[in-house]
Amino acid sequence: MSAPLIVLVGPMGVGKSTVGELLAGRLGTTYRDTDADVVATAGKPIAEIFYDEGEERFRELERRAVHDAVAEHTGVLSLGGGAVLDEATRALLAGHAVVYLSMDVDEAVKRVGLNTARPLLAVNPRRQWRELMEARRHLYTDVARAVVATDERTPHEVAQAVLEALELPDAPSSGRENATMTEQGPTRIQIAGSAGTDPYEVVIGRQLLGELPTFIGDRVKRVAILHPEALAETGQAVRQDLADQGYEAIAIQLPNAEEAKTVEVAAYCWKALGQTGFTRTDVIVGVGGGATTDVAGFVAATWLRGVRWIAVPTTVLAMVDAAVGGKTGINTAEGKNLVGAFHPPAGVLCDLAALDSLPVNDYVSGMAEIIKAGFIADPAILDLVEADPQGARTPAGPHTSELIERAIRVKAEVVSSDLKESGLREILNYGHTLAHAIEKNERYKWRHGAAVSVGMVFAAELGRLAGRLDDATADRHRAVLESVGLPLTYRGDQWPKLLENMKVDKKSRGDLLRFIVLDGLGKPTVLEGPDPAVLLAAYGEVSA
Repeated sequence: MSAPLIVLVGPMGVGKSTVGELLAGRLGTTYRDTDADVVATAGKPIAEIFYDEGEERFRELERRAVHDAVAEHTGVLSLGGGAVLDEATRALLAGHAVVYLSMDVDEAVKRVGLNTARPLLAVNPRRQWRELMEARRHLYTDVARAVVATDERTPHEVAQAVLEALELPDAPSSGRENATMTEQGPTRIQIAGSAGTDPYEVVIGRQLLGELPTFIGDRVKRVAILHPEALAETGQAVRQDLADQGYEAIAIQLPNAEEAKTVEVAAYCWKALGQTGFTRTDVIVGVGGGATTDVAGFVAATWLRGVRWIAVPTTVLAMVDAAVGGKTGINTAEGKNLVGAFHPPAGVLCDLAALDSLPVNDYVSGMAEIIKAGFIADPAILDLVEADPQGARTPAGPHTSELIERAIRVKAEVVSSDLKESGLREILNYGHTLAHAIEKNERYKWRHGAAVSVGMVFAAELGRLAGRLDDATADRHRAVLESVGLPLTYRGDQWPKLLENMKVDKKSRGDLLRFIVLDGLGKPTVLEGPDPAVLLAAYGEVSA
């Protein structure tokens, strides 16, 4: 009868997957994860199984997955954090080479980060972690042949400790080449300071909550966490974690999405800061999507004429666009982002784990800004999307991290050269002139990325009709955007309203309409005052 060579058990966030893959490489075998088996069987993320069908249904799926994997798999196997709760599973593991990977609570909270896909740690990670461990530690120990602590160890060091505990040698064929792989830490992108602003860092990776105090600093007394209603549990979890570390932390809940971007909401935040005694040396943290980071930055820019703030974006759109660059603002009845300030953050934490539970439509919406970066500056982005359009629609895709990093690097290079949109930065508005008009016309009920997608197709057609853009590149817009599920058209009867909306767009100069168009792939330029007939003809190409 076949049996796994090693079975890894332990709590969520301990690194079973990373260590398991390293062990498989060292031993010249294969790796399997029962959580991944459950997701494949259910056709949905674990968080959705919990919320839609309940924990009992998830445990049933988990029990079956473990039974099948133990019977079939001969390599390295890792089990979900709660798999050992099942008595039949514990009995099944008897006699197998089970290793319990352990870690303490402080390390756990750092590693788990902002991943809302972990439903059992949704409110107060630190307290709930202790409760979970009190219930499970003896179960892990009972089934394990060896216990390996992971605190202050790299995954490679943990993998080596597992091999030593089980007295297993590396596979001869692998030699030590796999062991020379360096641990992949978070990516750090520097944004240069300009116009009297300080430089700052964008950190991209997973389980980044432990990085937040570094950005806040030890001289800060008070921290205000601004979060949308939809992320109430996450906002409170961050507040509690910072409070546990000695900060006077408050959470300020905002309305969801664009409803937060009003002067009334900003005034509500100012009142909360005033009542808390917020000073110029204190810090604001914006946790959420692009609307949240826009408001958090605006409130920070206007309170006491400017206090430090940190962006913790939780959507693709916020990571690649709103949280980077220092543009903050709110909407008015006359248009989007007409009231605002240039106020760069002190740092940006892009925790990719936050994307795991993002609804697919919100994830795809963010792809519009990534694709925009491909057309204006980095065509490799387009190649990656075209190579796997379905993969580009999900955080589980093979190129997710690279796509986000490339898009952020495009924006970083631009804003480092032009903070206040006096020149080069205008190219980031590719597709946005019509997009903002559509959003206003829809009373901000359309997703930003959907509007930008239509706006880019319009800009491509405008460039083509103006004799600036070749047919192949113009047509490529439609193909790439459609391949990930973004819209290409808008209502044809709305052109007069859209034209009026565009006349008050921030990029206009007097009554002169200005559009960013392409002279070719990666060659953005400004088109001023195009012929009204050309504008109408271009809109005809995106009219439904």
